[in-house]
Amino acid sequence: MIGEDGTPYGIVSLSEANRIADEKELDLVLISPNANPPVCKVMNYGKYRFDTLKREKEAKKKQKVAEVKGMQLSMNIADYDLGIKAKNVRKNILAGDKVKVTLKMHGRQLANPQMGLPIMEKFSELVADVADVTSKPEINGRQIIMVLSPKK
Repeated sequence: MIGEDGTPYGIVSLSEANRIADEKELDLVLISPNANPPVCKVMNYGKYRFDTLKREKEAKKKQKVAEVKGMQLSMNIADYDLGIKAKNVRKNILAGDKVKVTLKMHGRQLANPQMGLPIMEKFSELVADVADVTSKPEINGRQIIMVLSPKK
């Protein structure tokens, strides 16, 4: 058994532990039931529970959930437009979000989908200072998909 200030009482019977907790008007809380003998602590359980919930809320507030934003490119995109899109992706990456870059192909472009890979490589080089390529450019039917995430 452990006291409310952390002082060890040693091995105490259950009735004795309950009596000590009642005298101090506190609760007897089982800390580790699997230990031999089980370990109990005298504490104000309501206050302990309140503090635990408060710490969990604070930790949750500080957590940043990364969203997956999207950016679409085309096979015949100009260098200037590619730079503008890279600037927008850079903003999202710096905000801590992942970005899914999709290059869509239409009509005759589907005959040579590997012609889109250099465009995706060029785009990843434009944002290489702030982003890592999580999944490399992959041809998937009518589109080529690549995922960028913030650098660690």
